[in-house]
Amino acid sequence: MSQKLQPARGTKDLFGEDYRKIEQVLTIAQNLATCYGYEPITTPIFESTAVFKRPLGETSDVVGKEMYTFTDRGGEEVTLRPEGTAGVVRAVISNGMTQNMPLKLSYFGPMFRYERPQQGRYRQFHQMGVECFGINHPLVDAETIALGYEIIKSLGLENRIEVQINTIGDIPSRQAFRQALVDYFTPLKNQLSEDSQSRLSRNPLRILDSKDAKDQEIVKEAPRFEDYLNDDSVRFFEQVCRGLEALNIPYKINRHLVRGLDYYTHTAFEFVTTDLGAQGTVLAGGRYDGLVQQMGGPETAGVGWALGADRLALMLQAPENQVKPVALIPLGETENVAFTTGVQLRNLGFVVDFLYNGNMGKRMKRANKVTAVAAIIIGEEELQTGQVIVKNMESGSQELVKLSGLAEYLTLHFPNTRIKVG
Repeated sequence: MSQKLQPARGTKDLFGEDYRKIEQVLTIAQNLATCYGYEPITTPIFESTAVFKRPLGETSDVVGKEMYTFTDRGGEEVTLRPEGTAGVVRAVISNGMTQNMPLKLSYFGPMFRYERPQQGRYRQFHQMGVECFGINHPLVDAETIALGYEIIKSLGLENRIEVQINTIGDIPSRQAFRQALVDYFTPLKNQLSEDSQSRLSRNPLRILDSKDAKDQEIVKEAPRFEDYLNDDSVRFFEQVCRGLEALNIPYKINRHLVRGLDYYTHTAFEFVTTDLGAQGTVLAGGRYDGLVQQMGGPETAGVGWALGADRLALMLQAPENQVKPVALIPLGETENVAFTTGVQLRNLGFVVDFLYNGNMGKRMKRANKVTAVAAIIIGEEELQTGQVIVKNMESGSQELVKLSGLAEYLTLHFPNTRIKVG
């Protein structure tokens, strides 16, 4: 017996309600991003491995443990994208877009990480993100957070998600704080978790958001970032906060919220829920003024975020399919007329389910199964007078309608059967 084929571990097929929820998240997010001036961009699903190694760092968890990296037939090392920002920055640089600042770009699509699968965490997952380049102003950070919050509101989730923000200061502030952390944690190194011990030398800020219980106890007495912020960093963060307050966006300052990579500066933020267990972050981002330069471009300000469409979809009720089909049922020798009628209706935007086979009872059961709101019955006798029968599936009433006026009739009486095309 041959082995039953299953989806690869950590992946899932999306269809029906699951697909519609993902689609709902992405549609709302993309439409609102357009309102905020973001232009769509699509980058390849795989890139040269250096695109991710350079910004993320050889010793980061993503590069060291999670990337899907392989050598292609031409001998080049390539990687399935583990996140969206690096690919977008590479595209900005390689396409000469750094000459057209400021620049606002949005993206969406599948990402890939080799992680332990659990609720809200998959090896292939879907993200939508925005990146704003060329504006070094705190209100841009507030505006970027506002876009994320408006998406959450439009999904009806604002009461289930908390906006957490922090400042990680400018480069001088970060350097001073980094040294203070190294001085504090070094005598306690043997008490730290294995991950935090390795972070001590390469990414000490990441120890602050460790999920290990022993680490969290040690972190309680660690130096506080706000004690090492210079005046410029304090003013920048205060203006971000005032911007959020002006928009009535509720937020919480989380002093342990950090970004460990050196190109991050100033604002860091996460949208967090308790509804998904350990995978509580549904949107995260921050300011990364050093990233474009690190990847070979000119010195360029940047700020952005990415949302996890799969995680947000888990929080949604199954959306109703707003557009309903009509069922087209030919009787006798009317299939050719029914066939051309169905194609013509579809070309006008009507959702049509052509029911070819079975007796009338079976075809009407099929019409109910596909949630058709109307059945168009094309019989030989009615067709001789240029008419068809339209049956309302909800009320059971039916009416003779001229074939030449069928589209107008459906538009008037069943407007939810039509989508915009062309």
